[in-house]
Amino acid sequence: MSVDTAQQSFQPLTWSDAMYLAPEWILIVFMVVLVLLDLALPRRAGRNIIGWLTLAGLLTSLGFVIWRVIDMNAGADGPIRLLGDSYRIDAFGSMLKIVFLSATILIVLMSLGTVKREDIPDKGEFYYLLLPAVTGAMMMASSGDLITLYVGLELLSITTYILVGIRKHSAQSAEGAFKYVVTGGISSALLLFGMSYLYGLTGATNLGVINQALQMQGAAGNIQELLYVAFFLMIAGFGIKVAAAPFHVWAPDVYQGAPTPVTAFLAIVSKGAALAVLFRITFNLLFFMSPGFHLGEDIFMALLILAAAAMIVGTTSALRQRNAKRLMALSGVANAGYLLVPIGVSIKGLHMQNYGEFLFYLAAYVLMNVGAFAVLSVVSRAAGHDELKGFAGLYYRAPWTAAAMIVFVLSLAGLPITGGFFGKLFILLGAAQSQAYWIVAIMVASSVISYYFYFGIIRQMFMRGGGDEAEVHMPAMTGIAVWICALLTIVLGVVPGPVIGWVNENFSIVRDLFITIS
Repeated sequence: MSVDTAQQSFQPLTWSDAMYLAPEWILIVFMVVLVLLDLALPRRAGRNIIGWLTLAGLLTSLGFVIWRVIDMNAGADGPIRLLGDSYRIDAFGSMLKIVFLSATILIVLMSLGTVKREDIPDKGEFYYLLLPAVTGAMMMASSGDLITLYVGLELLSITTYILVGIRKHSAQSAEGAFKYVVTGGISSALLLFGMSYLYGLTGATNLGVINQALQMQGAAGNIQELLYVAFFLMIAGFGIKVAAAPFHVWAPDVYQGAPTPVTAFLAIVSKGAALAVLFRITFNLLFFMSPGFHLGEDIFMALLILAAAAMIVGTTSALRQRNAKRLMALSGVANAGYLLVPIGVSIKGLHMQNYGEFLFYLAAYVLMNVGAFAVLSVVSRAAGHDELKGFAGLYYRAPWTAAAMIVFVLSLAGLPITGGFFGKLFILLGAAQSQAYWIVAIMVASSVISYYFYFGIIRQMFMRGGGDEAEVHMPAMTGIAVWICALLTIVLGVVPGPVIGWVNENFSIVRDLFITIS
């Protein structure tokens, strides 16, 4: 069936509208300038300059996003709708952009001290390719249209394909890049196929118009079988992007083959962007589904089942893992399950804080993962490998580095005085409030199981001799990134209230998430 496509008429972008896109424009302009500088500057000096300029571009973009959030909160106006509501400047997207940009800033900061020529031959390419990658993630967070969403997705995907394979002379990197391109292509195909079904059934790509078409009398009932196909295809596509079991098999090989800063970017920004899109699509299209149709209930239940599978498979597969990068990949599979829970429980009863729970845990996930990968980068450089035994005796070789790693491990395990504890607790309480007790039980069980392999890292640092291992040298920039992450992880664990309170106060699910056609 089709709807009046006049509601989706093209609206050109004006100069005043373009100002709202300043954070994205800044990143693209910086990328173009850095490409030219990389060609003009001497090799040795140019790499460091490009790294610092990349950091400057990200900080400038972050400043504009924060300014826009403050400006929107000060005024009474609703979201800013651009290009026929295909691109939205709202609290939902803006808060996620802050997380994505902050994560990328920390990744660049940690890489300034650890990335050497033997790790990444073309450091300039590594730095300026991060800019379009995070731009794609930002586009995904603000998309209100399937076409805009897909453009952002491909911009993120193509640049990360290159970043994974940037170590051209490494067979392991080439293998990881090949697997990532193949699985990424399958994911994009599944998403595009599912989206094409939605377009064919409704005649629209805008989420608001699709929602309106599905709510028309009898529409969902007449086409419900095809809608199941569309949504399950998209769930499979997003499942690959977030590395949720059973769509996770690519992650350990890709994480191991990619340079450590790229691995951190995949684990955080790529995963977060896909989850953000899944959040907006499912809530916009399925939450208001007529009670007589079970599509919405079934899709939200499917997301909870996917979350449960990710938590169970991620934690149990990590039990016998001895490679640190592969361990972090499987940890990311389990954490994808935790992040899917606020989406899957929808809004039931009096539970209205799904987004706050999701964003808080995503922020904690950024800090503990960037910090852990930063420590791993210096430990693996000293040891010459990525195995867990490289952490042997770390407390005696580098006590402050070991102390920071303890903070990150405790947060990953979800133990008190860390952000990870309250992140998991808020999600668990939200699921309990929605009466999804079975997913609560799986969350608790998977967290308890994860203690074994997380504390294996601590056991290596304190209870294994490190006499045969080389001295661990922590570069200044990497040390700054590590301790920013460690301190903020503790802050989120000690005073979580102001953060989640600020999110819930400034985010309105009706105003900022749901897309309506006026």
